[in-house]
Amino acid sequence: MSSFSELWAEIAPIGRADSGGYLRFALTEPELTLRDWFRAQASVRDMTVTEDGNGNLFAWRGEPWAPGTVLTGSHFDSVPHGGGYDGPLGIVSAFLAIDAVPHDRKIGIAAFVEEEGGRFGVPCLGSRLLTGAIDPSRAAALKDRDGITFGEALGAIPSGQIVQVGQLRAVVELHIEQGIALETPVGVASAIWPHGRWRMDFTGVGDHAGTTRMADRHDPMLTFAFTVLAANKEARLAGGHATVGRVQVEPNATNAIPSLVRGWLDARAADTATLDRMVDEVVRKATERAGRDGTSLAVTPESVTPEVAFDVPLADRLSKVLNDAPILPTGAGHDAGVLSGHVPTAMLFVRNPTGVSHSPAEHASDADCEAGVEALATVLTDLS
Repeated sequence: MSSFSELWAEIAPIGRADSGGYLRFALTEPELTLRDWFRAQASVRDMTVTEDGNGNLFAWRGEPWAPGTVLTGSHFDSVPHGGGYDGPLGIVSAFLAIDAVPHDRKIGIAAFVEEEGGRFGVPCLGSRLLTGAIDPSRAAALKDRDGITFGEALGAIPSGQIVQVGQLRAVVELHIEQGIALETPVGVASAIWPHGRWRMDFTGVGDHAGTTRMADRHDPMLTFAFTVLAANKEARLAGGHATVGRVQVEPNATNAIPSLVRGWLDARAADTATLDRMVDEVVRKATERAGRDGTSLAVTPESVTPEVAFDVPLADRLSKVLNDAPILPTGAGHDAGVLSGHVPTAMLFVRNPTGVSHSPAEHASDADCEAGVEALATVLTDLS
């Protein structure tokens, strides 16, 4: 049986960028290499590997999708220059944990595709397809920044919903905690904040930076800049989170007034009503500002996920079998959140000593990761 550090070392170099972070976008060479590693680990354990036509990869001990199976796992893909633990920790831990689970237990391990939405823009795309939460045709048409569609990358139109999901006994996803609330090596999730992504297109009039009088300008960058500050203010007032971390500008020239600024708002809050009010207020202020700037604004919700409350009896059960492990909520989205509407679902968190995530500084100690593996093995044995 491999130790955590030994198995982790096998995947650590794959997709690492000069920044120290990772470029493991869905269905690109690094992620496909990790999928090959997944198949090899399954083969060593005599597990059956299947794909669902949606880009998701599974390894099964026992018949695929057999009633009463407990599913675990996570995802391989990363945000641009993200950390190595977000996602892959749950898959590496799953293979190590299953080594300690009695061989007669029915266990599945999943590697979900495009959890981060870093390539095609919709997070948890694989689990949304698996549960029928997104239309396969819409998913197939999603484009990356090079104009390649998800369908082209996948090599087919996604198959859509798999009815067997409801036959699973439970889903348990292990993940690095993406905050600093967890003080013990392992905790249990209670809920995921409602969250979403909104594309905001600010349109103005492109012109010469040197000859156009300030009073004559219709500059969408001004409207965009105001909106970023408004989002920050509204999130602080609401106790939520708002981030604009991606922007595109046309024509993107130093000496030209932009004709278009496109930004993506990531917004999250403790409950749906607060999130809705926060986003509505940001859009209202941005629209008013556009009127003053002589620009226009179009807002497109690209993905919106309601509040997820994980199965309470299941969370309590996991906490109990893990010696009263703490139960805590999270503001980060996960495939487990999408699956929770179809099958009893829980999450285990491994302590993050700095709370940093989606960054090369993301880290968990080997000792805490080993504790996570032991906890996952205990949980899988108990549930199966």
